[in-house]
Amino acid sequence: MTPPTNHDSQSPAPGGDCDPDFSAGHPARPAAAAAASGHSHSHSHSHTHGPDADLAPAAGADLQGAATATGKHRKRLIWVLSITLGVFVVQLIGAFISNSLSLLADAGHMLTDATGVAIALIASLIAALPATSKRTFGYLRVEVLAALANGIVLGVIAVVILVQAISRFGSEVEVHSTPMLIAAIIGAVANLISLLVLQSAQKESLNVRGAYLEVLGDLLGSIAVIVAGLIIMYTGWNMVDQIASILIALLIFPRAVSLLREVVNVLLEASPKNLDVEVARKHMLAVPGVAEVHDLHAWTITSGVPAFSAHVTVTDDAWDERGYHAILDELKACLMTHFDVDHSTIQLEPASHHIATKNPHA
Repeated sequence: MTPPTNHDSQSPAPGGDCDPDFSAGHPARPAAAAAASGHSHSHSHSHTHGPDADLAPAAGADLQGAATATGKHRKRLIWVLSITLGVFVVQLIGAFISNSLSLLADAGHMLTDATGVAIALIASLIAALPATSKRTFGYLRVEVLAALANGIVLGVIAVVILVQAISRFGSEVEVHSTPMLIAAIIGAVANLISLLVLQSAQKESLNVRGAYLEVLGDLLGSIAVIVAGLIIMYTGWNMVDQIASILIALLIFPRAVSLLREVVNVLLEASPKNLDVEVARKHMLAVPGVAEVHDLHAWTITSGVPAFSAHVTVTDDAWDERGYHAILDELKACLMTHFDVDHSTIQLEPASHHIATKNPHA
């Protein structure tokens, strides 16, 4: 009898097309996974079987050709970085001319955005470095660490703005509304353009999502500054500038918490958001010949790169008659087509071997 087989590869679907034919009764693609991704993957991966498995590429080699989610959208981030740095300079000058704390807060937030985007770009370049025998996944997690740093900086900025705004209460500070309004309007238009640039990419990458959330907060912050500037212009009530600053801080902080929560989930190797492990188990059990699925794990290496591993017990009849190649192909095609998992490790073993290993002295 053929021994258990462990395959760690990115395999094409049976037949090589994007919509493989599954065995009768196999469940359809879950609605949550379909809605999340739109089903767009590449199937140009290697697949190694049987005794030739020892001749497979070095550890991590199957990930080297896969671009990270941030890397795929590098040009968008460069555009946003350029726009953000330009607006930061305009708002910084406007803040000093107008003596507006809310505009200075918005400018500081713009600088934080620019720093975050720059970190994301640098991280995407580092993440593209090849894997080694010591770092079998390469440097893909660098993007996640960059998102962690970005979230922390966002939180710190929110606290600093809040403290500065509160410290101004009780003191009369004159704010010049005209330069304040001009700088805020320029910032709002630029932020709107940046949002449109990042809109389609923000669902795929933690770093792009972080940049998108920051720009969204900037847009809302600029709107708050515009409203404050109009009130100061027509009423002379300068205290509204501090109130706008507090609103900007309150806009920033929840976004920092949201980003940090996603980062922590990745670092703690929680299951990918749109991959229900129990649903995946049911799909795998629906493959003819599969008797049991155990030691099942799903996690995210970095944004857009989910991973999956499982031990699969196959009935002895199916192992001999259908062959483990056909069973493995259908399992991997299921994971790729129905759950968007290109990187999976599946260990197959016949039922007789599984029983023997569970009861070695029987």
